[in-house]
Amino acid sequence: MSERMRVLAPRPALAQYASYGGGLGGRFSRRGMLAGAGALGMGLLAGCQSSGSVASSPAADGRIESKLNVYSWGDYDDPDVLDAWSAAHDVKLQVDAYGSNEELIAKLAAARGTSGYDIVVPTGLRVPDMAEHGLIQKLDMSLIPNLDTIDPNFRGQDYDPNDEYSVCKAWGTTGFVYDTSAVPRELTSWQDFIDVAQDEANGTTMLLEDPWEVVAIALAALGHDLNTIDEGELDEAADIVVEQLAPTARAYLGNANTAMAQGGFVLMQAFNGDARQGIMEADDPDRWKFVFPTPSANIWTDNWCLATGAPNPDAAHSFINHVIAPDNAFAQVDYIGYHTGSSVLAEPGIEDDFDFADIVFPTQEVLDRLVPSEFNSGQARRVEIFTDAQARSGT
Repeated sequence: MSERMRVLAPRPALAQYASYGGGLGGRFSRRGMLAGAGALGMGLLAGCQSSGSVASSPAADGRIESKLNVYSWGDYDDPDVLDAWSAAHDVKLQVDAYGSNEELIAKLAAARGTSGYDIVVPTGLRVPDMAEHGLIQKLDMSLIPNLDTIDPNFRGQDYDPNDEYSVCKAWGTTGFVYDTSAVPRELTSWQDFIDVAQDEANGTTMLLEDPWEVVAIALAALGHDLNTIDEGELDEAADIVVEQLAPTARAYLGNANTAMAQGGFVLMQAFNGDARQGIMEADDPDRWKFVFPTPSANIWTDNWCLATGAPNPDAAHSFINHVIAPDNAFAQVDYIGYHTGSSVLAEPGIEDDFDFADIVFPTQEVLDRLVPSEFNSGQARRVEIFTDAQARSGT
């Protein structure tokens, strides 16, 4: 295993396009959140019943259903990988897109097992409450033999310690990208981000449409725990976000790629895969630089899960097994810009096969300082800070 991907971090700390049919719409953020989404919290799950059921096994002759319905983040899989599975099994594949975990949860909670979706792709921190309230059901891992090809660092996570409900789809982190022609000096920290936002990038700064992520900028610069629930520390962060960052912000978007395509931005908070895509599609990619900022930032995972009441469970297992196969890992990473957790990506020299590989494969030094976001009692305050910031920005 290469040094770059030796380990992510100690495991306890780690925690479509309307439809698919061969033609894909524009890219969205796979992490874009509605401004107030986090405040909904567990309220979305009220009244849902818990479920520990396991999907049925396929027919003895190996046949699977003729349809599969997937509900995922927009444009989050290589179309060729999807086409190959659909054609091989003569299955009609439908992929619908959502923009936030809360949107996904609201849809499943309202349907109460009748959504018609088979596969959903929640972020890791939402897996436990979705399982507890019966929105997802246990997978039959015996039908997903390619699970053995997932790097051990992405199995047995705190949100699913026994690998019952989820299979790693992708993971990433948060940083920022800046225009080196406007900011010729080297930036390395979140404090640098705050300083540049008030100077060279005043009025041309983009912040993510995500309360946790925006508040984390200030918490990191202050040296506080990114998941703090301490009211005093959150108040300190509020002063920075509302008084220093908000007046400089031109927009709150879910995707730095969108901001780069629109133009007019100098500094953008960004998820690493989105930033890579934006840089690759830019007319002058060398003009842009992505930073894994010190002292810390979020690390997240998205996961393949089986929706409760899935009408096509056999096709769902077959699909997941296909998408995580080692021979599909390269195509998936190259298309979405995020590491899939496949152990094949840990082979020495694999980075040489990717453009802007340093954005996809953070160094071990970076990985060691990343922390997963937590959905805790401080979320309501974060949403309040975020809402105040947007009002101050006039957005």
